[in-house]
Amino acid sequence: MAAPHSPPHSIGDDAALRAAKIVAREEAQARRARAEAAGTGPALAAHVLRDAPPPAGAVVAGFWPMGHEIDIRPLMRALEGRGHRLCLPRTPKRGLPLDFRAFAFGDPMSKGPFGTLQPGEDSPALVPDWLIVPLLAFDRAGRRLGYGGGYYDRTLAALPDAGTLGVAFACQEMDSVPCGPHDAPLDAVATETGVVRFRGSAG
Repeated sequence: MAAPHSPPHSIGDDAALRAAKIVAREEAQARRARAEAAGTGPALAAHVLRDAPPPAGAVVAGFWPMGHEIDIRPLMRALEGRGHRLCLPRTPKRGLPLDFRAFAFGDPMSKGPFGTLQPGEDSPALVPDWLIVPLLAFDRAGRRLGYGGGYYDRTLAALPDAGTLGVAFACQEMDSVPCGPHDAPLDAVATETGVVRFRGSAG
């Protein structure tokens, strides 16, 4: 799906890149707010489990969905049932990568920045092998538009061997996502309609 006036995918000028991302984020947020959420979480989970599951024994990093984000909890529950250890991010100070802590359904959660829920600071630290990554928009080149904090870009740069699976509603796909040299590409994106692979396999 094309966004009106889709920005170019690679922009050298920092100011132009920031401006293009602002426009793209506004469009992506509007699309996501209009998405029909009923049944999409289980549908996404079924596609991932069939077409792009994590490797056996992988430590899987998820996130606790908020606002209009697609619900990945059915997927996380299924992966927990398959024996995967789960972790969730704790949001650090700006400029640092995410801090992943062990998580199991039923664990107590604490409030984090930006309205997130996250494991308590006493939860054990884990290093994920495979990450489920939130996003605002994606394109068929594997480019991801995030929320602007750079947390996942820094995190993925620090975990170059980890598998990455973006998750979104299908309506969040754009013809071209504006990106810079520090924007980390994804291996695949899963939506309620299926899995799109970009760099080999997400599993």
